[in-house]
Amino acid sequence: MIMVGAMAAALWGIGILMGAPMRARWTMLLLLIGAVIAGHLVLPDGHPLRMATGGDARLWALMIAFGVIIAGYRNLLGRLKARAPDHGTKALKSDSFSDTELDRYARHIILREVGGPGQKALRNARVLVVGAGGLGAPALQYLAAAGVGTIGVIDDDHVENANLHRQIIHQDRNIGMPKVHSAAEAMRAQNPFVTVNPYHRRLTDAVANDLFADYDLILDGTDNFDTRYLVNRTAVALGKPLIAAALTQWEGQISLYDPAAGAPCYACVFPDAPDPALVPSCAEAGVIGPLPGVIGAMMALEAVKQITGAGDGLAGRLLIYDALYAQTRVIAVKPRADCAVCGGKGLHAKG
Repeated sequence: MIMVGAMAAALWGIGILMGAPMRARWTMLLLLIGAVIAGHLVLPDGHPLRMATGGDARLWALMIAFGVIIAGYRNLLGRLKARAPDHGTKALKSDSFSDTELDRYARHIILREVGGPGQKALRNARVLVVGAGGLGAPALQYLAAAGVGTIGVIDDDHVENANLHRQIIHQDRNIGMPKVHSAAEAMRAQNPFVTVNPYHRRLTDAVANDLFADYDLILDGTDNFDTRYLVNRTAVALGKPLIAAALTQWEGQISLYDPAAGAPCYACVFPDAPDPALVPSCAEAGVIGPLPGVIGAMMALEAVKQITGAGDGLAGRLLIYDALYAQTRVIAVKPRADCAVCGGKGLHAKG
């Protein structure tokens, strides 16, 4: 028993040193116990190796069975939690800011373009972020830190080891956890004065309208065109401003799409999805780690400006950032009268 325990501790320690995820470390332990059981079944009674490893394979089989029961119970609880409607933990808010909040947001409040009214607008705002990955991670962190009162996040994915070099809202200990719950945990730890609504599900036509209707501003950080077009259609139908961004390898782009305010919609600028072979995913083409942080932070900044009315936003402009050569370009974009989604609504809004 002592020998097996020492070997298990050594394997666990090696896994930690190598940066192996929790699941891989448990797999190594199961393989070790499986080898011990196999040895018990092959070696004769009284063999020194059998005696040194517990003497009876049934003991180890019971330990594995007990571990499987515990793991199954935890997995069942996680699935039930993921399926249940989760409207977040609502923070109690009074009409005025507490001393702690005033101190926390002081650097905002002293800005002429934000001030007390702007910070109150942030507190009253409801922002939905679609995607808790590379772009959503920094956007969510900065929205929470800025004091946006209600933040929704929808994503059906789970945290993976390969996410962690760029999706900085997630921690190693949260590998295997739904991304929305991992993100919500970090946001609540960052700022207990905000309400976080995590939705662990895929955004579909069936839920998009009702979900978007609950929010004032939509941020799209998804990584596939089907969802991007769905987000745009829904935002246009409900008259919600949309901040959408995308990235690949070393380059990112971002704009504010708002036909109701005279700007084009996403489909005005990108009427057709490109051939998938021409736009490989991050998993296929790679992406430099800090780039999602740059573009995701821009998304949060544009959201703060949109909510507070500070400065000039990116409506009617597409910002392209080339991180490899440290170049930024801004391209004017316009509504299209023949747009299949908005029908050039932005042209009429301009008057």
